[in-house]
Parts: sequence; C-alpha cells; structure tokens
Amino acid sequence: MHKIMNRVGKSILSVLFLVFVMNCANAQVTSTDSLTNEPLNTASNIIAGNGNGDITISGYAQIDYNQPVGGPVRKNGNLDVHRLIMFVGYKFNDRTHFVTELEFEHVSELAVEQAFVNYRINQAFNFRAGLMLIPMGIVNEYHEPTTFNGVERPNMDKYIIPSTWRELGAGFSGNFPNAALRYQLYVINGFSGYNGLGTFTGKNGFRSGRQKGAESYISSPNLAGKVDFYGLPGLKVGLAGYLGKSQSTLFNGLNESDAFAVAQADSSVVNISMLGIDFRYQKQGFEARGQLVNTSVGNSIEYNSFTGNDIGSRQFGYYLEAGYDVLKLTKVNNDKGLVLFCRYENYNTHKDTAGELTINNAYNRTDITLGASFKLANGAVLKTDYQILKNAIANSKSDRQINFGVGVWF
Repeated sequence: MHKIMNRVGKSILSVLFLVFVMNCANAQVTSTDSLTNEPLNTASNIIAGNGNGDITISGYAQIDYNQPVGGPVRKNGNLDVHRLIMFVGYKFNDRTHFVTELEFEHVSELAVEQAFVNYRINQAFNFRAGLMLIPMGIVNEYHEPTTFNGVERPNMDKYIIPSTWRELGAGFSGNFPNAALRYQLYVINGFSGYNGLGTFTGKNGFRSGRQKGAESYISSPNLAGKVDFYGLPGLKVGLAGYLGKSQSTLFNGLNESDAFAVAQADSSVVNISMLGIDFRYQKQGFEARGQLVNTSVGNSIEYNSFTGNDIGSRQFGYYLEAGYDVLKLTKVNNDKGLVLFCRYENYNTHKDTAGELTINNAYNRTDITLGASFKLANGAVLKTDYQILKNAIANSKSDRQINFGVGVWF
C-alpha cells in the first residue's frame, strides 16, 4: 500500500508540474535591448516582460571538459556538468516581479543565486530587496554561458571579484534612457571574515567569505553600487564600487565594556574598498571587452595577527579580450557565429601587503586564453580554448590546459 501511495503521489506531482509548465512562458534570449542598446541578462529579461506571461521559466547550462597537457607527469582530465540553472519569475502586476535563480553545481550541489522582489516606481526608480548579485565587473551579473567567450569564466572573476557574488540586501536601481545611463545602489550584507576561524587568505582573497544568503549574519552593513553608460552603438561602460567591513561573529553578544573582547572583535574584520571599471564593445564581426578591479584592504595587519592568515592589503586584477566572428565575412545565417578570440588576464591577491607579511608571487597570476566559440543558434554554443596559466615566481613553469564545453541559455 505504501508503494502504491508513493506512485500515486509522484503521478499527482508530475501532473501538477506539467500543468505548471504548460501555463508558463519561456523568456526570450535577448542580451541587448534593441531600442536602448542596454545589456540584458535573464533577470532583466524577466523584469522587462520578455517572457510574455505572468510566470516565466528560463535557464542555462554549462558542461565542461578540462584536460591539462604538457609536462613530464600525466594528468587525467575533468568532465563536469558545471552548472545547471533554472530561473523562475513571477509577475504580480506591471510593477511587481519576483525573480529567483536556482543552481545545481557539479550535479549534486544546490544553491540559490538570486531571490528578490523588484517593484517599479517609475523608469528611474525600482526598489529591489532580497538575495541579489553584487554589481561588480561583467561576469558577476552577465554569466549566462552564451554571453562570454571561453569554456570557463575568467579567473580574475573568481579570485578578485569573486563570482558568483551575491548577498542579501535592498536598494534602488533605475534607467535614464535619454542619458543612456543605468544605475544600481544597494545596502547589503558583507563577507563573513571570521566565524570562529578567519576565512580570508592570500591565495583566495574573499572567496571563502561569501555568505550567499545561507543563514547569513550581519555585524555591519555594506554599500554596493554601479553606473553603466550605453549611449554609443555597440559600447557599454561600467563604473562600480563596494565599501564596507567584513562581518564577524565576535560582535554577537559583545560586552562593549570589555576592552580585550572589543579589541579581538575589531581585529577580526577588515575594511574593504573595491573599485571596478569595465567595457564591452561590438561592431559587426569585431568584439572586445575588458575590466579592471582594485581593492584596498584595511586592518589587514591586525586581521592576520589575530587569525594567523595572510590576506594582502591590496588586490588587483584586469583582463583584456578581443575576438572576431569570421562567419560575418560569409553569407551564413545570422543566427550562427564563429568567434575566434584571445584573452589576457592578470589577477594578484597579494598586490601589496602590510606589516611584516611578505608578498607571495605565487598569488600574482597570469592567464592567456586562445579559443573559439561556435554559435549553433541563438542560445546554444560550442566552445574550445587553450590556456597558459602561470605565476610570477622566478623560473616557475606554466601550466597548460585544453578545454571543451557546451553552453545553452533559453
């Protein structure tokens, strides 16, 4: 009887899910607004109403094969369903939308990347609250795999920004089409810098401190904002900033009359000032993009002394990429493309250090990526690239890797 009831329950759930899907509208794959030249991602497509329905389902997937090559030691390759994402958006009315992004990483890891309500007061003012992407760089907001070249995202976006970076908060965004400007400004939760152990390191920067909205705690709010200009055909330029302190569990229940405890809590946080600029440009078959991020880390001497870690006092990274769609030279259908590209990136989580901490040149890394993206259709791409990965340690050998991948966005 128990097995029969399980089968009946599964059948009912399957029917309900089928009914749900049949009443949903798929979002259109639109990376740029045709009238304003403004860049769009899945969330902005949902809010813009490109799903043509109250419920919108969208998603993307990234499947990778990474094979180290060269050197005296043989290494196995890595095959991975890296990301499988489902977006679900709901339109309550013309002003109010809910957007959520659910992510499976490496098949078994489930996470929520976005979950926020957007309320449009007018075109210049939208109130947004929930789990949101931090507006820094390009890939952190525009990470659908058909929107960037290369099988993997740039490593600078992993170690310096670090993508995918999202936190809980609230704030405003808006658009001024006549000035071709878009802005975002949010008060958000910060990185967890200390939760019994120090999470920041010289190698990985702030990456291990992302709270991701999972039972997050807050000891001081942070501020994140960005202004984008899209007034010239094919060109988008962004200026972003992030200011605040890392979070620490030592402030919970802190007796402010206990000077020793206060000193410990103060030593468990760092001050973060991050500034980033980025650009994207496309004209006919030519495309280029780049970004630069500089981060000052205050109180690093005290933090490292207290935690025993080696966070640098400044982090710095940039990349430049150029490519050309060779199919633009032919009469092949416009929904196909073959982009040959090259990307140079440098990311250094030990650009500067403070106190007696010595700069570790292993954390000054440079990647060169040469590859091709074959666009099968609008929203489907095959990718391959060859990477040279090295650091600034004298006489160190570079690692080399060949990558193949599949990317879809619908």
